[in-house]
Order: sequence, then C-alpha cells, then structure tokens
Amino acid sequence: MKWQGRRRSSNVTDARGKRVAAGSAGLATILNVVGRSFGIKGILVLVALGFVGWQMGLLDPAAILGGGQVQDVGYQATPEEERLFDFVTVVLADTEDIWHAEFRRLGHDYAPPELVIYRDRLPTGCGMGDARMGPFYCPADRKIYIDLGFYRALESQFEAPGDFAQAYVIAHEVGHHVQNLLGISSRVSAMRGQPDYNQYSVRLELQADFLAGVWARHNQRYLDRGDIEEALRAANQIGDDAIQARTRGKVVPHAFTHGTSEQRMRWFRRGLDSGRMEAGDTFDIAYESL
Repeated sequence: MKWQGRRRSSNVTDARGKRVAAGSAGLATILNVVGRSFGIKGILVLVALGFVGWQMGLLDPAAILGGGQVQDVGYQATPEEERLFDFVTVVLADTEDIWHAEFRRLGHDYAPPELVIYRDRLPTGCGMGDARMGPFYCPADRKIYIDLGFYRALESQFEAPGDFAQAYVIAHEVGHHVQNLLGISSRVSAMRGQPDYNQYSVRLELQADFLAGVWARHNQRYLDRGDIEEALRAANQIGDDAIQARTRGKVVPHAFTHGTSEQRMRWFRRGLDSGRMEAGDTFDIAYESL
C-alpha cells in the first residue's frame, strides 16, 4: 500500500503512555477468564453476584475497580512501532476522505471516529478495553481502540502479514462506526438476549467487512499488487470457523459471532466489487444465504 508521505488523520489519540490502576486491570482479567471459561452466561452470573454483594454492603465497587484511575507512566516506542503508528493514521485519513464522499453522495454528513492507540488496558465508553480482545469499536464513545501489538499476532499467530491486511483491520472497525451513524448498531444491540442474537451479530460483522471492501474499492489508486489478497487472507484467517478450529479443535456454528472465513472474504469482495455502501444489506437476506 502506498502510504508514506500522505495525509495523516488528526483524529488520533496516543494513549500508549497510560496505565490503568491495578484494581481495574484485575477486574478485566477476572472477566476475561470467566468469559473464556463460561461464556456470556458466566459473566452475567458474576455481575449479578457482584450487584447482590454491593446491595448487601459486602463489596465496594470503587475498591474493585481501582477508582478507574489512569496513570501517566510514559512510553518510548520502537522505530517499527512508530512506523505502524504513522501508518494507521494515514489509513484512518483515507477512511475519512472516502466516507465523507460516500455520505455526501447519499445526502448525509459523516462524523469521523476517533482512533485511540493504547497498550494493554484502557477504560472506554464500553467498559475496560483489553488488548487481548483485539481491535474494537465502541459505539458509546464513537472511538476505535487498537493496541499495535495486535499486528504482530496478525502476522505470526494468524499468518496474515502485509500492510493492507493491517489496513483492512482499521477499515473493518470504521465500518462499525458507519453502522453506528446509520443506526444499524443500535438496532442490533436491542436484540441482545434474544435466542438468535448471534445471527444478528454475524450480520453486523459481515456488513462491516462489506464496508471495508467499499473503502478498498475507492482506495485502489494507493494499492500495490497483492494488497487485496492480503486483506482476503486476513479475513480468511479470522473467520469464526478458523478461529474455533484453532482454539477449540472443533467448529461450533451456533456460537458464531463474526461469520465464517468464506463469508468474511465473500462480503469483503462484494463491497470491493460494488463500491456502493447501500448495496450491502446483510439484514435483508436469509441467514443461510449469507
């Protein structure tokens, strides 16, 4: 991807020198362990027990959360990390240019998200952000959060190297911001607790892949040979079936939340071929046909 020497977004916050108080980090770790072991039901039970303990005066939320305090500890990045930092600010600038134009074409105004670059853990509008979650978008504060260390995992653990694979990750999260601006995210969020909620989550994620493809279509003048293949390889490696096979040793379709590798590649390709944001309605298709 041709990115050096180009415009960098100003909607970026460097939080790499921030550290969360130990109590908050401990809670994040507990939730992470419970979530991995028992799923969302385990987390809900833990939250319910905590609420009962608080009501009975047995627990002090402030003590558990460490006051939510963030400390400035300073941070000296390596030259390679600084290169990644510059790279993602250029990618974000590209998404701003393209989505401003696309929203304007449809008679809407586009408000770009903020990109927060952090390390390890950081409080967000959606709770405690943890680098082990990977990059994510928070609809509550309209910010994208990423620990640049994820890109090492993308290359080594997921075997998806390349700068355009890295760009695809940002474009996918910006796709979630587009969905939030259009009111799609809130409609899906309202389905939480429904038996088929996971299916709505898959639809949301595949549409974000489609929107990343739309961005790639309008960004082709900056692409190098092989860039699209890098993005498709990344989409393939982070499909639910690929991740489950790698981590569980088996595939559990009813637990999918992002879509299969084939679906993620296909919807990215659809966005790339179409280039029109309104052509990616993943909610108006039978789930089996996604």
